[in-house]
Amino acid sequence: MPAMVLVALLVPVAWLLGTFPSALLVARAKGRDITTEGSGNPGTSNVIRVLGPRAGAVVLAMDVAKGALAAGVGLAAGGRVGASVLGLAAVLGHTFPLYRRKGGKGVATAGGWLLVTFPEVALISLGVWLLVVVLTRKASIGSILITALFPVLAAAFGYAGVEVGFLGVVAVFVLFLHKGNITRLLRRQEHDLFGSPADQ
Repeated sequence: MPAMVLVALLVPVAWLLGTFPSALLVARAKGRDITTEGSGNPGTSNVIRVLGPRAGAVVLAMDVAKGALAAGVGLAAGGRVGASVLGLAAVLGHTFPLYRRKGGKGVATAGGWLLVTFPEVALISLGVWLLVVVLTRKASIGSILITALFPVLAAAFGYAGVEVGFLGVVAVFVLFLHKGNITRLLRRQEHDLFGSPADQ
């Protein structure tokens, strides 16, 4: 079977992997429903605000693992392009889940994909995110900034144009999902990471 045919057949599997409800399961283990508390967003930031940093770290690790696993399978099945195809599918599954109305915003899952295929970009992005959050206490600023940097850094490290293109698609998509955060930032109404719940 040609490699890219196999990758195409695995796209629905990667998308389903992306829909794995990390935040919902962590919250339910504590007797909570994360979709009805805080912003209602099943992502790391909302989990941190509602359940604390330890629960948020677990959700973050699980969401990163989804992207890394999808990209790893893609890499084995169809090389670097296969990794990007399945990594993107996992991000879309995370943001457009099968069995619930609202998904996360895809940054952590995209980060897992990058760890497998663009490790330098992933590590630099993580450092930038941490620095920005420490300085501003706003996770959304860090997420918006590093997402915009994904394709720029990949191009700077000399990755193939098609791979840079995939990261460009992710950047535009994730930035669109953060449009509410951008509006609140412009209005100076965005909440701190450890402050009141915001839709992040």
